[in-house]
Amino acid sequence: MSENEVTGLLAERRAKLDRLRSAGIEPFPHNFPDREEINTVLGAHEGLEPGTETDSVHRVAGRITGRRGHGKAAFVDLRDASGQIQLHAKEDVLGEGPFGLLDDLDLGDIIGVTGRAVVTRRGQLSIEVTDWVVLAKSLRPPPDKFHGLEDTETRYRRRELDLIANEDSREIFRIRARTVSAVRRWLDGNDFFEVETPVLQPLYGGALAKPFTTFHNALDRELYLRIATELYLKRCVVGGIDRVYELGKDFRNEGISMKHNPEFTMLEWYEAYADYEKTASDLEQLVHGVAVEVLGSSSIERDGKSIDLTPPWRRVTLRDAILEHAGIDIEIETTREKLAAAMGVELESDVGWGKLVDTVFSKRVEPTLIEPTFILDYPKELSPFAKAHRSKEGVVERWEAFLGGVEIANSFSELNDPDEQRRRFEQQAAELDRGDEEAQPYDETFIEALEQGMPPTGGVGLGIDRLVMMLTNTASLRTARSVGFQDYGLDFGCVVREASS
Repeated sequence: MSENEVTGLLAERRAKLDRLRSAGIEPFPHNFPDREEINTVLGAHEGLEPGTETDSVHRVAGRITGRRGHGKAAFVDLRDASGQIQLHAKEDVLGEGPFGLLDDLDLGDIIGVTGRAVVTRRGQLSIEVTDWVVLAKSLRPPPDKFHGLEDTETRYRRRELDLIANEDSREIFRIRARTVSAVRRWLDGNDFFEVETPVLQPLYGGALAKPFTTFHNALDRELYLRIATELYLKRCVVGGIDRVYELGKDFRNEGISMKHNPEFTMLEWYEAYADYEKTASDLEQLVHGVAVEVLGSSSIERDGKSIDLTPPWRRVTLRDAILEHAGIDIEIETTREKLAAAMGVELESDVGWGKLVDTVFSKRVEPTLIEPTFILDYPKELSPFAKAHRSKEGVVERWEAFLGGVEIANSFSELNDPDEQRRRFEQQAAELDRGDEEAQPYDETFIEALEQGMPPTGGVGLGIDRLVMMLTNTASLRTARSVGFQDYGLDFGCVVREASS
């Protein structure tokens, strides 16, 4: 559509707005009380014979998605969040004036109607309109109802248009809301305690990531958007909350891809007296339970393949996985020079052995992990908050969970020795000084918390956006996560949350 055509449409809609106001109609009223959801009306009259006229009067409201006129009768398709119904407006019922004003309604307008439920001769339940009111005049035309909203960037940045045009997008939002509710129910049902920890932090930590930095004017100092909730949640465990979780936003100043966003929703939980074996069992039970509750099935579809989520999931060590798929034994290639040579890559001066291990795993192994799989026992260098393995040298008790070729969760037997944690911090601080922007800074206050005594603890971080990606069979975090705002050129925004029952 040309710019002139758009300008003409906008002018036409404003002219209709003016005519409605001239007729004494307020096109943006305050409310529409006693409204019924459309699916409730449809369900109340299910199974009626064609041609049935009822005495049931209903009040429904929604957006106009279609319109057909036949002389002194008009048919309007009305949709709310629950469903769609046909409206039948007749001049001899409404009167000449109110019926004529229907010409000033457009696709996209939001209206409220009152009328009797009837069934057409073709068997379609309709509302025979006895009264109607404009609730919001749409001054811009909606996306083409036949072709939907096809431009990908517009869909992500103008999610309101995407939701208007695409039922699939609305369904993803519903699944996400139900997923979050189901996760909370599982945790609450297992006696976990939900808390809220600071988003603005004086020192970031809990993950290997570059933070977003901001400035607090009153304090005259830099603060950081949190990259993880870990260190604050562990303080709760120190304080005697044996099962604790937080579900909220984290922020990492990293690249944008199909699997990464700078703003994302993360669940972290910690359980005192547990270890990474217990958390693995809990994670597979949680994901399986959520899928059954939300989808009604223990399997998901991913790229045309059915994936069974029923526990137990496959477990394999990081070493064995790399050896199987890359032919490299990280217990032999123990220096960065040897590992780079085995990988056939040129060694960069600021890349350590652990980063090389992570690179070969990400490129050669991760895409193959379609079935639910736990990868176990990571190098200490990659896990500054994990407890050393109880029987293996050089590795820590850590797993990452993969599904559909994507990491969805991470877990440790949490390090609770303050002296060892101090040494790990010192190593990370040295990496930070050498230019690694994702290294963990030294946090003395966390050390002091550990010196109070933290019991053996198992912790889990589960990416909600990635879990929804799997449950909805979508290829991008952007599709699975949020309502976006064009101003940023990114899909920053808010997520719809459904109340727990």
